[in-house]
Amino acid sequence: MTGFEKFVHFFQGKMNTPTILGWYHLLCFGIMLLACILIIIFRKKISQKAVRFIVLGIGILLVVLEIIKQLEYSFSWDESSQTASWSYQWYAFPFQFCSTPMYLMVLAGSLPNCKVRDAIYSYLGTFALFAGLCVMCYPGDVFTSTIFINIQTMVWHGSMVVVGILLLSTQAFAIEHKSILKAGIVFLIMLLTALLMDCIWAWAGGLQTGQTFNMFYISPYYPCTLPIFDIIYSSTHYILFFLVYVIGFILSAYIFLLVAIGIKKLYVKIQEKRNINKALM
Repeated sequence: MTGFEKFVHFFQGKMNTPTILGWYHLLCFGIMLLACILIIIFRKKISQKAVRFIVLGIGILLVVLEIIKQLEYSFSWDESSQTASWSYQWYAFPFQFCSTPMYLMVLAGSLPNCKVRDAIYSYLGTFALFAGLCVMCYPGDVFTSTIFINIQTMVWHGSMVVVGILLLSTQAFAIEHKSILKAGIVFLIMLLTALLMDCIWAWAGGLQTGQTFNMFYISPYYPCTLPIFDIIYSSTHYILFFLVYVIGFILSAYIFLLVAIGIKKLYVKIQEKRNINKALM
């Protein structure tokens, strides 16, 4: 085993697979919750420049973790024969729905104040926040017996929530109804890119390799394995499934935005009431 292979093998250390609501899950959720609370408390002291650097920094961290994950998934060590082998696992290609924040955080953090960054911020504060929180509340099958993967997935999805709360609490993008349109455009670009990749995989002969390539789980060639959507995929026409998928994600993101709008209005009313009381004193 070479030095590089030893480095990769190090990240394949094993542990008992964490359980939902087990100590590891609750610990990671608690750390995420504490980070969100601190952001909300100190939101007024966080400048937009700081927001940009935080988003960029987290994006770069996710890139590093993803590179290690791809190497770890591709490397195998046979103890009996003492031989190493490499084989890329296409099912783990990093362009699932929850993979998009990695690319978009780096892009948004690298851009000056502009419409593109504003649209990405809107996406990260709605769609990505929704997805990250879903996984953090119910990890499902994201936990494995590999230590690094368990750390990576919790850092990844926890970061999606933290960045979303950061953008909302600092109002890095406009917390208003039309922001869902900007976020929706980013979502559709990512979605259609994933669909194009799924189709290219099939057209290039990927179906004969024996491997699965199902970005966003919307491939017309492989069953969708997402909860609820898997039932729709298997019981309806693909086009109907696709429309339900798109509408479902947009509505879910919009609900998060509506909650943020409601909290903002409530906060404004409380501040107005306090100002009136101070004026009367």
